[in-house]
Amino acid sequence: MSTVKPSCTGIDEAIAAFGIETAINGRLIQKNPYGNGHINDTFLLRYETPDNSEKKYILQRMNHDIFKNPPLLMENIVNVTNHLRSIICSRGGDAERETLNVLKTKDGKSFFQDSGGNYWRVFPFIERSLCLEKAEGAKDFYDSAVAFGGFQKMLADFPAETLHETIPNFHNTPSRFQDFRRAVENSDKGRAALAEKEIAFALDREQETSVLTDLLTRGELPLRVTHNDTKLNNILFDADTGKALCIIDLDTVMPGLSLYDFGDSIRFGASTGAEDEIDLDKVSLDLSLFEAFTKGYLEGCDGSLTAKEIGMLPMGAKLMTYECGIRFLADFLTGDTYFKVHRENHNLDRARTQFKLVADMEAKWDRMTALVENCTILI
Repeated sequence: MSTVKPSCTGIDEAIAAFGIETAINGRLIQKNPYGNGHINDTFLLRYETPDNSEKKYILQRMNHDIFKNPPLLMENIVNVTNHLRSIICSRGGDAERETLNVLKTKDGKSFFQDSGGNYWRVFPFIERSLCLEKAEGAKDFYDSAVAFGGFQKMLADFPAETLHETIPNFHNTPSRFQDFRRAVENSDKGRAALAEKEIAFALDREQETSVLTDLLTRGELPLRVTHNDTKLNNILFDADTGKALCIIDLDTVMPGLSLYDFGDSIRFGASTGAEDEIDLDKVSLDLSLFEAFTKGYLEGCDGSLTAKEIGMLPMGAKLMTYECGIRFLADFLTGDTYFKVHRENHNLDRARTQFKLVADMEAKWDRMTALVENCTILI
């Protein structure tokens, strides 16, 4: 739960700016920190209405240290959710539950900037929904894949080039590699000595870093709208049916490759070990989970991916895992300035798990490729 108290600077200004009380003729009865997000400060607002019912809203203070231009970020979210809403309505769905809905301020804006310079936004709370922190089995992972694939399908005809990069070069692996190389050059000697094997592992794979970006440059992979944070806990599930309902946390929605979303899901969800597992013998690629997610993702995409994209799915998984590894390692080498650490050498441990997973993917490459081909045939 967020450590920011409900009385934090600007919250009352923000609540007033959105004018919810007047719009619903209700009375604010509670404003509490909500959820376990690490980036934005999130609050649940509860209003009592004249008929003694209750309406809830999510109020967020956006982290403008990480997202440098909140107005452009909100422009992305508004344009993408408007597109999703149109498609959901056209097929008879419930757009109030199946996509986020941005509440406007009293002067018609999608965000409010308070007197302290903080940026705020509001979404109506989606009732009868739940969020899973981890997959309990292959079915949960498959369901998440269908959801993220469906998200990709609905946005297949959205002009991705019109979106802003909320974090420049977020999944640009060659750029991340150059950041890593600079970290090695400027690293603390003691830390570099501890990470000699990991540094060598990363440097040995430099040639592969540009595989996907080169294909994009040559027009062999299409630019798409990508979520870029495809963890299970960024999906709301219907509490009654258990089915995936709504993709949330759209701050990193921007132009990219479908392989980024697929790859990051595999990196996070198909590993047999925790992201910071110390015992590397516990870390490997679970091929049954890889197969489940591949099948679900292709089903959700429903023919919207090209043959080249499908064929490169294993490379997407490998490069997103490698990229995360070099980011952890670079942060370790330069003093742990980005990722939060909770023990000595924490980021080095994280890098080691990612590189162990990369090595295991390389050992299982033929089977990964075969599973993708089989899933394509079944779809």
